[in-house]
Amino acid sequence: MIDQINPRARSDQFGSKINRDHSVALVYGIPWATILLASLSPLLPIIPPAPIVPPLALLFLLAWRLLRPGLLPLWAGLPLGLWDDLFSGQPLGSGILLFSLIMIGLEALEMRFPWRNFFQDWLVAGLVLAVYLVLAAFVSGASLGGLQLGVIVPQLLLSIVMFPIVAGIVSLLDRLRLMRVRRIG
Repeated sequence: MIDQINPRARSDQFGSKINRDHSVALVYGIPWATILLASLSPLLPIIPPAPIVPPLALLFLLAWRLLRPGLLPLWAGLPLGLWDDLFSGQPLGSGILLFSLIMIGLEALEMRFPWRNFFQDWLVAGLVLAVYLVLAAFVSGASLGGLQLGVIVPQLLLSIVMFPIVAGIVSLLDRLRLMRVRRIG
């Protein structure tokens, strides 16, 4: 009876996973595209009185790198940092330097501790975010004192709280990235 209504019902029920392959554009493009799009967040019409907007590009870079360690190459910090510098308002080269150092540090961490859980990744992300925000403030060329560095604290806290949300978004995008598409031929 099912075959008469829908002749493909039997083949879809048992053979839908046969002759399928991962899309190369999805596998390699989604991580890069999400980080590049997150770098465009300063273009959003949000004008806070103090720096509270988290560095979304860095959050997505950390989430992709901690979720899928071998996905982004080590040199990915250079082009992603350059792209972030173009839109963040930081001096050109600060994102290149900081993103590259973060990628090298995460690679060293991965080699030393290959098995971690989510809370350890969250701790690592929090430490990286704290160091990044302080170094980015120093690289910006502003005269910094205790009061100016204290202004960074709300941005740091919001960034640390947002990391699990960004990691959840990245895990959903990772499922989309690894979906199999039907190969013709």
